[in-house]
Amino acid sequence: MPREKFQTLTEQMFYILICLQNECCGIDIMEMVRKMTDGRVNVGPGTLYNLLEQFTDEGLTQETKTQGRKRSYIITEKGRNTLEKEYIRLQQQTNDYLKYMKGE
Repeated sequence: MPREKFQTLTEQMFYILICLQNECCGIDIMEMVRKMTDGRVNVGPGTLYNLLEQFTDEGLTQETKTQGRKRSYIITEKGRNTLEKEYIRLQQQTNDYLKYMKGE
């Protein structure tokens, strides 16, 4: 049985959704992800706009305005729920690591 789309998120997906708590455009998202992760995670324009299109198609984000080629987006309630589920999944992984690798 195939996994549901966006059941788990890549790092790039996770950080893009975090950035969209407030309305932003693509260039702002790329810069915010870089700063938020101290340069550890980078999102190129091709990846970003592909993901934003997929997120919008799935109802995780919505386009809020367009000015020429500049488009702005914001996360939806469905997107917040998806982000929260991923956060909980990552916490469970961390807890498993601590339990089995550190004996906590």
